[in-house]
Amino acid sequence: MIIPVRCFSCGKVIGHLYEDFKKRVEKGENPKKVLDDLGLERYCCRSVFLGNVDLIKKVAQFKV
Repeated sequence: MIIPVRCFSCGKVIGHLYEDFKKRVEKGENPKKVLDDLGLERYCCRSVFLGNVDLIKKVAQFKV
């Protein structure tokens, strides 16, 4: 799934924060702390980041 530029519910711009979030979580940081540091306090914005599943590699297998 591609991260949206804005939150679906509240409209806050969040797209530019995903790369920082992904790098820090892959390094082993706690996702809660990373989201707090990035300034994402609303549950709707946090759910966009926590609910994201990267499916591009699986979908690419089925291209024609």
